[in-house]
Amino acid sequence: MANVKEIKGYRGRILNGSIIQADAIDFLRTIKSRSASLVFLDPPFNLGKTYSAHNPSLDRKPPADYRLWMEKVLKESVRILDEGGTLYLYHLPKWAIHFAAFLESHLSFRHWIAVSMKSSFVRGKWLYPAHYALLMFTKGEPAHFKRPRIEPKRCRHCQKYIKDYGGYRKIIEQKGINLSDFWDDLSPVRHANHKYRSANELPEVLFKRIIEISGAPNLLYVDPFAGSGTGVVQAASSHMRFMACDVVKDNCEIVYARLNGLRKQFQGKGENNGEKST
Repeated sequence: MANVKEIKGYRGRILNGSIIQADAIDFLRTIKSRSASLVFLDPPFNLGKTYSAHNPSLDRKPPADYRLWMEKVLKESVRILDEGGTLYLYHLPKWAIHFAAFLESHLSFRHWIAVSMKSSFVRGKWLYPAHYALLMFTKGEPAHFKRPRIEPKRCRHCQKYIKDYGGYRKIIEQKGINLSDFWDDLSPVRHANHKYRSANELPEVLFKRIIEISGAPNLLYVDPFAGSGTGVVQAASSHMRFMACDVVKDNCEIVYARLNGLRKQFQGKGENNGEKST
């Protein structure tokens, strides 16, 4: 497609994938059906944020238009997902409830993961919105699933456990705690001192966790809203193949720069140059 432009491609033994500048739907339509093992979607939330000075209306669609656009994104994401593959959608609960219903007609529901918010601002006549929704769906039974274990929480002042684990304390100390579907041990917004762009970024630990649960080396990770590329970098670090896209060229360049830094780390492990420019 003329409006789909590959910024950089990597064809190395370890680093293997493409960075594309395009609209998410156009990008997804270029991908073969049933080829992706892990699809991660962090779309604009339609809150009127400015992601690009050149196109300030990216995040300002009428609600009906936004819902229709998102359903097209989801339909293409379902199409490219392989049997046993996993799709994650990160969104606000008010939209996640609509998109979960749409996805359930195509995929198998696994989890509604609540990612805890850290602020306490209440808007209008609403309860405090305490979490983002991270939906997890699979095409049939998941081909790859690993339940991570996390460290028990300690008081930051006295370093004692904040819960009494009773007779299970030794087991907890040796093996950790099974991860639940409520994630309150990470911040959903990356601190400004560690961001690669002015817009919001998700933290590395969230992507590490997702890839640990559903990823595996040499499988294909697809991210049509790559942003600054944190998910792409984590997938590549785990030796997954990747196809990443963003409509904003500056974001694509950030992803490229971060992957180049990762490639330099890999070169000490036998990685060849493996870069293809288009």
